[in-house]
Parts: sequence; C-alpha cells; structure tokens
Amino acid sequence: MKLTKSVQITLIIVAGIIIFGLIGFAAIKTLNPSYENTISVAGTSTIEVMPDLIGIYFNVDTQGATSKEASDKNSEIVKVLIDSLISRGFARADIQTQSFNVYPEYNWNSGTQKLIGYKASHSLKIELSANQSEEIGDVIDSGINAGAGVGYINFELSQENQNKYKAEAMKLAAQDARSKAEGIAEGLDKKLGKFVSVSTDNYNYYPWLARDFGGATASAEMKDEATSITPSEQEISASVTAVYRIR
Repeated sequence: MKLTKSVQITLIIVAGIIIFGLIGFAAIKTLNPSYENTISVAGTSTIEVMPDLIGIYFNVDTQGATSKEASDKNSEIVKVLIDSLISRGFARADIQTQSFNVYPEYNWNSGTQKLIGYKASHSLKIELSANQSEEIGDVIDSGINAGAGVGYINFELSQENQNKYKAEAMKLAAQDARSKAEGIAEGLDKKLGKFVSVSTDNYNYYPWLARDFGGATASAEMKDEATSITPSEQEISASVTAVYRIR
C-alpha cells in the first residue's frame, strides 16, 4: 500500500520524536546516578542554645480626624519614646521600626459605611543584649513616659548566632543520618558505600516569647513583671535526608 506524502511526513516526525526521546533517556541515565542498591535515611538533631538578644516591642496607636492628624500625633509619641531611650544611653540603631500604617476607620452601625476618622499604627523594636536584662525596666519607663503600648518581649538570636547554630544543627543531623545508614547496612549484612545525595528537610528556629502584653499601655506593674523575666536555654532542631549506596 502506497503511503500518502502527509502520512510519510507524520511517520518521520514520530520516528524522530522516539529517537530523540531514547537519546534523552540515555543521557539522563548517564548524567544522573542510579538509585539502585541505595538506602535513604533521615537524620535529626536538637541543640540547646542561650539567646543573645532581648527584643522589646512597642505599639503606638493614635487617631485623628484626618490621616495627617493621626500621623502627627503618632510621630509625637514616637519622638518622646526615642528621645527618652537615647537619654538613657541607648543607641539610635537599637531602635527599629517594624511597621507603620495609616488607615481609615468606619462606623457600620447604621448599616452603611461612614468614615469616622483615621488611625495611625507604629510598631517599634528595642534591641538589647541578653546581658542587659537589668535595663528592661528603663525601656519600660521610656514607654510609660511616652504613652506607648508594650506588645511583647522576646528572647532572640542575633543573625550571626542564627547562622552559627544552623550550621551546627545541620552538621549533627548529617552525622545522625550517616550513623543510621551504617546501622541499616550492617543489619542487612551489607557495607555502606558512597554518598549519593542529601536534601535539607527542616531547620526550626523561632524567637522565644517571654511575655505577651497584648499592646497594653506601659505601666509600673508591667515594668515589675518584665524585669523578673530571665532567659533560659531553648531548643533548635534540624533534619536532613541522605542517600547512600550499599554493597
């Protein structure tokens, strides 16, 4: 049976696709390591560390008939807070803005949207070294002087220590994975061969909430409670998955 020209062209294209597919499969097989005769193991680690920073978070909320009025009132309180902290010996770099927003507020009681004013919200973080815990009271005093609200107090790790402990936790997790792989190979009456691949599954670090004040206006009672807080060791965990050959 004589094939039409269009059928011939179609067969040529299909044959080409099949050939290129086989070539690609062979290339992938050559470039990627075979996972036959391998074992996959999960390694985990947990380390205990001491925080090196204390973060005190202030909220400044103000209202006004216009966005400018709300913003200006907010700026006045923030200025008093910052000036008070600097007068107590804190560096301006220790005082960080976390967020600032100005937005309209509405009344829906009548079933319709009615603009009643604007609200400005400013969140600031005061950062202390962990060995400066006795100065928490001075920071709260600055909040009292300014009329700011205290959100919460965290014990935290500096970026330098986050990097350091992350590397340590990952190293221990990788060592745990290899130890497990050796045990599995021995249990199967095999020997552990070459390392094939590894993937990072998880690394857990979160600042440790020491006290949540819910944005309440700073007070003498709050100061007494805050100054009694002491940091303690906290856990950091990591996990990896490693693949090894067995022989």
